[in-house]
Amino acid sequence: MIRSAVLPKDYPIADRAEVAVVGRSNAGKSSFINQVLGKKIARVSASPGKTILLNFYDAGKFYRLVDMPGYGFAKRSREEVQKWKEMIETYLMNRDCLSGLVLLVDCQRRWQAEEEDLKRWCESAGIPMLLALTKSDKLKQSEKSKKQDYFLKASGLPCFLISNTKKQGIQDVEAYIFEEWVKE
Repeated sequence: MIRSAVLPKDYPIADRAEVAVVGRSNAGKSSFINQVLGKKIARVSASPGKTILLNFYDAGKFYRLVDMPGYGFAKRSREEVQKWKEMIETYLMNRDCLSGLVLLVDCQRRWQAEEEDLKRWCESAGIPMLLALTKSDKLKQSEKSKKQDYFLKASGLPCFLISNTKKQGIQDVEAYIFEEWVKE
C-alpha cells in the first residue's frame, strides 16, 4: 500500500491513472485487490466494514487501485457512514487521474437500488464503470451465463464473472481496465 487517506491533501501524487474499487462490505474487495496485485497486501477481514479510509495501492507502473469503504453490512454509526460518503464523493468528484470504477457485487445477489444509485451518480459525473461479479465459484456451471446475462441487462455495464478463491476472471477485468481506461 502506498498510503491511506481521508482528505485530498493526503492522496498520493497523481502520477498515474487510478481505478476505484467499491462494493458492499462483504463483496470481496480486499481479495480482489490482492488477486490483481499478486500478493496479499490488502487486509481481508471476516467481519464486514473494516475499510474506513481510502487505501491506495500501486498496480504496476501504469495505474493504482483505490480501495474504498464498503456499503451495506458495516455496523457503523450514521455519522461515520455519512463521513465515508463525503470522503468517497470528494475523491470521485475531484480526482483528475481517476480513470474508472470497478463495482464488485456478489453474483448470488440481485442488482439493488444502492448499485443503481451508484451507477447513475457515476454516469452523471462521467466516471466509467465495470461490474465484477464475485464468488462465481459458488454457482453451478449452468447458472453462470444466466447470472451474467441478468446483471448485464439490469446494470447495462460491462460485466465479468470472477472468483477470488479460484483465481478466475481477474485477468479479464485487468485487461479491460488497461485497454479501456489506462492505455494512452
